[in-house]
Amino acid sequence: MNHLNCLPQEGVFWGRHILQGAVARLGDHDIQRPITFTVEPLAKLHRTCVQPNLKQDAGTFTDLPAHVPDIAVQNGLEACLQAGAGSILALGGGSVLDAAKAVSHLHHEKTGRYLPIAALPTTLSGSEFSHYFGITETDGPQKFKRSYAVRETVPKVVVIDPVLLLDTPRALLLSSAVKGMDHAVEGMRKVTKEHPHAVMAASGLARFLAVLQKWPNALSTREAIDQGLVTPDDLLQLQLAAWQCYFSPASVIYGLSHRIGHILGGTFGLPHSATSCITLAPVIRACADFYGDKLGIFAPSSSDAARGEDAAAQLADRIASVVKSLGLPDRIGAFDLDIARLPEVARLLKQNYPNEVADLGNNASVKLDTLLESLW
Repeated sequence: MNHLNCLPQEGVFWGRHILQGAVARLGDHDIQRPITFTVEPLAKLHRTCVQPNLKQDAGTFTDLPAHVPDIAVQNGLEACLQAGAGSILALGGGSVLDAAKAVSHLHHEKTGRYLPIAALPTTLSGSEFSHYFGITETDGPQKFKRSYAVRETVPKVVVIDPVLLLDTPRALLLSSAVKGMDHAVEGMRKVTKEHPHAVMAASGLARFLAVLQKWPNALSTREAIDQGLVTPDDLLQLQLAAWQCYFSPASVIYGLSHRIGHILGGTFGLPHSATSCITLAPVIRACADFYGDKLGIFAPSSSDAARGEDAAAQLADRIASVVKSLGLPDRIGAFDLDIARLPEVARLLKQNYPNEVADLGNNASVKLDTLLESLW
């Protein structure tokens, strides 16, 4: 039976030059006395476009490292309690959004009340549309990023405006787009080609590729816009692509590319978005039999839908080509992680994510070792 699970997301607002007006109206959506979760590089954006439009804000919390360590989550919760915050305004990328969700979850455990979240995303992974979040546990013998799914933590309101992307570092912005495509592709694991996820994801991935394939080398986003190589509408198209690729997060279960990324990021410290640049195309090829002909939905509209291994190979080639043309890292070795750690990475994957490893088919354990070796 086909089934669409919906999340309690109240509103998504998008367009150019809407940020300040949308922030001023957050109170209409029960975003009362918000504490802003953000990071120092976004201080100017917060100071000029966000804070002046907030009513009765409860301050700012910026101690939010990548991969959401449990210590930062506890500190964020304490900051909310001390400030008497009634909600969270999350200004930033996936780690900021994950931290806000984690704190809202812990706030409920402590007080019986979730803190509603308003999201102002500055990257393209799409975390603002989901109820998933990860917390990196630091108190054991080895760091481990544990995943959670709490539907009440999905941001109640999302505001999308190209101005949010203007100063996101180039590598972070573009690699987060690949993470967004990862959501589109691996979201196909448990749904049919007729599922709303499939329809929206196909459109989202096409939007991503249309913009990324013309993206200039080396330049920052502001420089690219100043030279007329990228337009604010291109940025909006990327933001809409991220939304479409992650349109039905409560109805999908993600796969091996994501799980390898969780281990490489949470345990070994690789940048979260960059992991999809390394893993997505190779995992698509390695799991072609598992997906069958479903990936044909991502074939360009001008060509006949590909089938089976052909669909996987064509999609993997398109994604790998974009990663290369953008100059993004496509090997683990780019981050100086010694290949001697491969058995440890493999062990953590087999121990914690056996279902995703099983997507590799017969002799999955051996195939995983071979796949990981090819990623170095």
